This record gives sequence, C-alpha cells and structure tokens, in this order.
Amino acid sequence: MSAEPLWLVVGLGNPGPSYAGNRHNVGFMVLDLLADRVGGRWKAHKGRADLVEGRLAGQRAILAKPKCYMNESGGPVASLRDFFKVPAERIVVVHDELDIPYAAVRLKLGGGDNGHNGLRSITTSLGTREYLRVRVGVGRPPGRQDPADFVLKDFSGTEKKDLGFHVDRAADAAEALLTGPLEAAQNVFHVDPA
Repeated sequence: MSAEPLWLVVGLGNPGPSYAGNRHNVGFMVLDLLADRVGGRWKAHKGRADLVEGRLAGQRAILAKPKCYMNESGGPVASLRDFFKVPAERIVVVHDELDIPYAAVRLKLGGGDNGHNGLRSITTSLGTREYLRVRVGVGRPPGRQDPADFVLKDFSGTEKKDLGFHVDRAADAAEALLTGPLEAAQNVFHVDPA
C-alpha cells in the first residue's frame, strides 16, 4: 500500500437495469462517467460494491457503486472504509437531491440526511455525518406526486436532452472536492448554469 492518501468516492443508486434511468440513480450515472475518466472497468469487491481504482484529478481514488438497494448503502460504504482505511473526511458521496432544482449541484460537508434513505443508512453505518456530499438536483415532484415515486421514475424527455451535461458537471464537482478546499469548489459549482 502506498502512503499517499486515498479517497473513496461513492455513487448512490439502485442496482439493475429497471432502475438505471431513474432520478434516484444519478449518483451511479456520475460514477460511471468518473470511471470512464480514470479509464477503469468496474470489478466486484467483497464489500458488496463494484469498484474502480485509479487516479482522479491526480489523486488516488476508489470509485464505488454499492450493490444493494439505496436504503442499505451504509453497509457497503462502511465495509469499504474499513477495508481501505479511508477516514470519513476523505469519503465523497454523490446522490440525488429533491430540494435542489434540476441540474443544480451543491457541495457540502456533513449535515442531515434530509429524508434521503441512502444518506441515512451511510450516516448510521459510518457513525458520523462528517463526509463530503455532491448533491445533484433532481427538482421537486409536480403537484401532489409522492417524492418516493418521483425519484424512482426516469428523467423526463426534456431533462434527458441535457442530462449528460449535468452529469458531467457533477463529475467535475466531485473531482474538485479531491483537489482543493470545499469552499473553493462551492464557489465554482454553486453558480447555477444559465
């Protein structure tokens, strides 16, 4: 093992093709793009996750997609933390966020789970809220639609037209967290694209 510090970047989603295009799976979409950027291929790990190891933004990084449902994400994340000995402040979780407009990206350290079952599971399993988050806005459900149903639906046709651009921007934001202070990354990414 190298003495160089390691980052663990986790994307949240639900496994399987029926969920692949869901708003809830935007974390997986971002991680797939990051895996392409490092030139890696997903490999199964005993910690119930698919992994890619490589250099991201010049930093040693493990990219991970838990192989379980969203509300059970904490077990695999804690297992990977223990296996790779990554401190919580070097864990980045990429996830969908209802309270942020579609296409906006917000970065933060710590905080509550805001009703997100994946974050609740991770916070419980890690025993801390002090990990970094890339919050990818998926917007609020229209009318009285149940938020749980909304996040388990695919992006709309209109949203899909520029989804690739927004996934790319969220991937850039994740990389920015690895290379500089949180505040500097926030200054860049908290300005919403026109």
